[in-house]
Amino acid sequence: MTKKVLLIEDEPHIVEALSFLLKRESWQVEIHNDGIGAVNKVSELTPDLVILDVMLPNIGGMEILHDIRQNQQTAKTPVLMLTAKGQQKDRKAAEDAGASLFMTKPFSNQEIVASIRELVN
Repeated sequence: MTKKVLLIEDEPHIVEALSFLLKRESWQVEIHNDGIGAVNKVSELTPDLVILDVMLPNIGGMEILHDIRQNQQTAKTPVLMLTAKGQQKDRKAAEDAGASLFMTKPFSNQEIVASIRELVN
């Protein structure tokens, strides 16, 4: 069975790189590049995994994560948070908000693929 990931990211190079890596792993990749509508997209698609950028246009990733966790339908969906800001306070905020895993950009291809496999198995 093909796994489905929703990539909520506004940086085109990150979208391209992650899409390539995930499709190579036989994942179905759906993309959303704005904070507006992101929570609805998670509910609509019911992905096996959400990869969520912390800094998005209009609505930030932390607020989106909070809303995902408050929705009974999506509360248990694994969420991998990505950020260019790797400070400890950001990591703590993501963990407190319910992130399944927190990774900083740039990341190695092997590291992110291994982390994704771990989150969905």
